[in-house]
Amino acid sequence: MVHHSGSIQSFKQQKGMNISKSEIMKETSLKPSRRSLPCLAQSYAHSKSLSQSTSLFQSTESESQAPTSVTLISADKAEQVDPEENQKDSVLKCSFADLSDFCLALGKDKVYMDESEHANYDRSRLINDFVIKDKAESKTKLSKNDMNYIASSGLLFKDGKKRIDYILVYRKTNIQYDKRNTFEKNLRAEGLMLEKEPAIANPDIMFIKIHIPWDTLCKYAERLNIRMPFRKKCYYTDQRNKSMSRVQNYFKRIKKWMSQNPMVLDKSAFPELEESDCYTGPFSRARIHHFIINNKDTFFSNATRSRIVYHMLERTKYENGISKVGIRKLINNGSYIAAFPPHEGAYKSSLPIKTHGPQNNRHLLYERWARWGMWYKHQPLDLIRLYFGEKIGLYFAWLGWYTGMLIPAAVVGLCVFFYGLVTMNESQVSQEICKATEVFMCPLCDKNCSLQRLNDSCIYAKVTYLFDNGGTVFFAIFMAIWATVFLEFWKRRRSILTYTWDLIEWEEEEETLRPQFEAKYYKMEVINPITGKPEPHQPSSDKITRLLVSVSGIFFMISLVITAVFAVVVYRLVVMEQFASFKWNFIKQHWQFATSAAAVCINFIIIMLLNLAYEKIAYLLTNLEYPRTESEWENSFALKMFLFQFVNLNSSIFYIAFFLGRFVGHPGKYNKLFDRWRLEECHPSGCLIDLCLQMGVIMFLKQIWNNFMELGYPLIQNWWSRHKIKRGIQDASIPQWENDWNLQPMNIHGLMDEYLEMVLQFGFTTIFVAAFPLAPLLALLNNIIEIRLDAYKFVTQWRRPLPARATDIGIWLGILEGIGILAVITNAFVIAITSDYIPRFVYEYKYGPCANHEEQNENCLKGYVNNSLSFFDLSELGMGKSGYCRYRDYRGPPWSSKPYEFTLQYWHILAARLAFIIVFEHLVFGIKSFIAYLIPDVPKGLHERIRREKYLVQEMMYEAELEHLQQQRRKSGQPVHHEWP
Repeated sequence: MVHHSGSIQSFKQQKGMNISKSEIMKETSLKPSRRSLPCLAQSYAHSKSLSQSTSLFQSTESESQAPTSVTLISADKAEQVDPEENQKDSVLKCSFADLSDFCLALGKDKVYMDESEHANYDRSRLINDFVIKDKAESKTKLSKNDMNYIASSGLLFKDGKKRIDYILVYRKTNIQYDKRNTFEKNLRAEGLMLEKEPAIANPDIMFIKIHIPWDTLCKYAERLNIRMPFRKKCYYTDQRNKSMSRVQNYFKRIKKWMSQNPMVLDKSAFPELEESDCYTGPFSRARIHHFIINNKDTFFSNATRSRIVYHMLERTKYENGISKVGIRKLINNGSYIAAFPPHEGAYKSSLPIKTHGPQNNRHLLYERWARWGMWYKHQPLDLIRLYFGEKIGLYFAWLGWYTGMLIPAAVVGLCVFFYGLVTMNESQVSQEICKATEVFMCPLCDKNCSLQRLNDSCIYAKVTYLFDNGGTVFFAIFMAIWATVFLEFWKRRRSILTYTWDLIEWEEEEETLRPQFEAKYYKMEVINPITGKPEPHQPSSDKITRLLVSVSGIFFMISLVITAVFAVVVYRLVVMEQFASFKWNFIKQHWQFATSAAAVCINFIIIMLLNLAYEKIAYLLTNLEYPRTESEWENSFALKMFLFQFVNLNSSIFYIAFFLGRFVGHPGKYNKLFDRWRLEECHPSGCLIDLCLQMGVIMFLKQIWNNFMELGYPLIQNWWSRHKIKRGIQDASIPQWENDWNLQPMNIHGLMDEYLEMVLQFGFTTIFVAAFPLAPLLALLNNIIEIRLDAYKFVTQWRRPLPARATDIGIWLGILEGIGILAVITNAFVIAITSDYIPRFVYEYKYGPCANHEEQNENCLKGYVNNSLSFFDLSELGMGKSGYCRYRDYRGPPWSSKPYEFTLQYWHILAARLAFIIVFEHLVFGIKSFIAYLIPDVPKGLHERIRREKYLVQEMMYEAELEHLQQQRRKSGQPVHHEWP
């Protein structure tokens, strides 16, 4: 390490620093590096913490980790120390302003400041006169916020000291007590403490309370490479020029205005999450003196303690044999019936939160997040992460971001819809259809259908225009760009969250093997190229074989979905004849609408029934693959469920959009299914109205069903559970863990169902948005409810889930990007094939009044309806009628040289459709790629900050180790060196 006495002398000469201060700095025993000097305050600030943390392992560690000695100066009493210690402690007496001036002088044009907290350093760690006072206040606050709720809610062992970290539940009548006894014996051997207590409401239920002691916590925290705080952050930035200063001031004014925004949460109501303001490093018992340990009971958060306990539960044997391991297998075979971390107390309080404060974090989450009255407020993501873990925190962060981004999409879609509503009566096509009283359409079915006047479809023509107007193409391009902007800015948001929550390096350090994978392939080991340790390995041949079986199962289920859609199509063909001759006059007049509506409802029922089978089959196929890690298992399962449900949900929509009415033939020569049923034709106004109906009904009904299953069903189950145990026992007499037991467990697939619901909704919002511009608005309204519904469910209706960690939303990001690409293609085909945009365009510039630029003041679409309908001779139908009927197609009339053959206009329209698809796709994909290139995944400032912090962490770890070594030498009477001996 470089000695800095020369630079300090130079600093004294240049700045004229007073003698006493320079002498203090010169005689300091530890000479920090210039680059890490801004964190000097933090290095000295935690010297007492070093003493406390070292003493925690006096009984287990060697003499080399003796506690340090620190001077505390108070108004009443001062301890006597040796001169060297006194010289060192005099550094702590310097004021914060002096130290800041010293840092600025060394850094020249550099300034060290905390950008997120406005350099609000903890001065009590620098000024000894206030150490005891601040410590007392901190200790009082800690006791109130972190420990009182534990005692008040009964989350302790019977001795009133050991906190409960996990709960196991089993039935006394269960005969597999040998497995439980072996399992519990092994848990105790691993270092856990267990205490049994029978249930109050049900004598057959037994609870096992688990407490993890400090020594065991530290051992497994080191084994799992859990990162813990060891220094307060001090950020490094360059001095900005004047223009940047003006920009920063401008953003500060905006931020000040945002603080008055009613949607912003009142931060004073939330606890200060100090761990986000500290540098962190992998925990090590050998270097425990580096870490900030003010209280060993609260050093590891509840989420971390629960994760460590669950890690031990998953890797403890209950029988002899390599595969007889893990709490999940014990739950599956009935030895235990539940395992969960307890909630932190009740979520309601008789005392108002404004005057008495929150009773616990669960109470705070309910009052400031889960209540329906908070629907317009931002989410407290840091508190959600603290209570439920990073994985659930990222889900709610993504859901909130998606909901916020839906606002501009919903506004533009609503504008397109209102544009169609305002100009509906001015549409030339609608006017011609409504006035066509003498135009008769050919029968749409063989037996019970009669000729229909074209103006009978006037209402359908106007409704179709609402969704198929001049703004349709613009909105389709807008939504394709919106999807890209949403995903690219989410990547930036995710990078900020992973940095704030200290997840930058987590994936590489902590991804562990699944116990099932270890038990299956323990005999086949290879050396891990990263850790250099042997670990189980799945042979490539075995992996390929299992993947082929899994893929075959996926294709089988997809073919089953297609079969179900085909059955619905046959139903439509059979029932349309019946509705056309129905007794009720309304259904007889609107038999096409009745046929479509009935088919949609039947299709929705089939979708819901097939979803039940898909989940079980996907679960079996994923377990058959034996994924290596939990993240691989979740990604594989999520991909299967998405494929199943996406095909299940959208296959009927694809049929209506691209196949309905395309291959029917023409009057006199209709194509028939199995030579029996005539294929269904589109309405005289087009097929787009059928597509809108299909999308609207499925989207609306599925959202209602999902909301009921997410909230209504757990509410009913929890009410019934409380009703059964209400035998003269008041809720207050039941301990917290028993109340938690009466709640519903989170489903075994974790957040998969939540993500799947939103990703499928994203598909509805983007894939066929050209046919249904109100989809973003429906999604926005649903998501506003969904956020609070999920929050209420997590806080009040579910047992507390395991606080898992994650760095991203997993495979869902790739699925969303794939949906964005598919949306461009499908919208291009919907505009080109399903809607009448291209036929109108070709008529306007090729066959209409404006084709030769002769009629300047006339409507260019005049005569379009008559041009789009072909003639057919009624005498050929054998109905005993003469004359002509019309049908939607571009075929020659009966009197032409080639009757009923495709006309030249048909081929012009086909070529225009293909050209539009190619141009639209290339244009939108080009814009999407350009936007994705312009928006980096990680903000530049954040990237520099991450690199800077990695450097500072190395420097501070070096200096902290050197300081600790010097203190050990000083205590043992050995000479003290300023550098490594």
